[in-house]
Amino acid sequence: MISVVSRWYQERFSDPHAVTLFLLLVFGFSVIYFAGSLITPFLVAIVLAYLLDWPLIRLMRLGLSRTWATVIILLLFVTMMVMLTLGLIPTVWQQGVTLVKAMPTMLKQGQEFLLMLPQENPDIFNAELIKTASLAVQDHVVKSGEMILSASFASLFDIAAILIYSILVPLLVFFMLKDKVIMVKALVSILPQNRRLAMEVWTEMNGQIANYIRGKVFEIVIVGFCTWLVFFFTDLQYAALLAVLVGFSVLIPYIGAAAVTVPVMVVGLFQWGLTPEFTYMMVAYGIVQALDGNLLVPILFSEAVNLHPVAIIMSVLVFGGLWGFWGVFFAIPLATLVKAVFNAWPKREDTPAEV
Repeated sequence: MISVVSRWYQERFSDPHAVTLFLLLVFGFSVIYFAGSLITPFLVAIVLAYLLDWPLIRLMRLGLSRTWATVIILLLFVTMMVMLTLGLIPTVWQQGVTLVKAMPTMLKQGQEFLLMLPQENPDIFNAELIKTASLAVQDHVVKSGEMILSASFASLFDIAAILIYSILVPLLVFFMLKDKVIMVKALVSILPQNRRLAMEVWTEMNGQIANYIRGKVFEIVIVGFCTWLVFFFTDLQYAALLAVLVGFSVLIPYIGAAAVTVPVMVVGLFQWGLTPEFTYMMVAYGIVQALDGNLLVPILFSEAVNLHPVAIIMSVLVFGGLWGFWGVFFAIPLATLVKAVFNAWPKREDTPAEV
């Protein structure tokens, strides 16, 4: 057994470049796992820097210096975020509060509907089982409401942290954009000399991460806006709130779309029942989801589409369990990183069999 492990180690780690790549991966994963909450502003700044680097390069091609291009892009971005915060968040918050207040009525109507099923179809539905299930759902909804309420109160105490982040993150983004070349050179200078494989993986992943972040932001905006149009023209209640949920659901491939469909169906059923209006809304909503999965995602994430759906779902579960939101957000790039590492890792040369 020891000889097998020793032979495997010699085959896979005899190259010093492979050892360097392995140690860098272990170090990076350990930092994010053990200190993820401490470096959250830094992670947010990295995401925003990747997002804003593309328009920054376009401005520099027009003749602006990197400093002035950074200032203009950052000012435009902050202005857009302030306008979005003042325009969208109050509406979403108001609709969320209204939905929470309407939940007891919706729950009561749902219980009445379920209790009527055994009376109309006694051979199919069991009255005691329906009653037990409805009580369990009611208890779950009450506990969920308490969790939401406690989270709302807890968020009031995070205002100071939000204010600090609102100052710290833009500063980090500014220096990351302005001094990008200097920071990259400084980082490369402290790496070990045997870094060929690490640089190969970094070169491949750098462009993919940038494309992924831009594509994911575009997907959130496009899917959220198209869904809002569907809800608005079909006159669905809580249109802005549900559209925001649908937009952010694209952060979780496959699972997010399935999960967010439940509240959309529930609100539609309690508003219209099983009527043509409900059918039209769900068909239009399904068309948006189908276009997202079959047209928008392949266009925006051509590299990620090469990953098998099982690999994507497993990466969401594994990295989301390890790092929470950031693990879910970067699940596809991390899965692509694992694939890139396996492709770049030195492989044993096949020796001809002895005759």
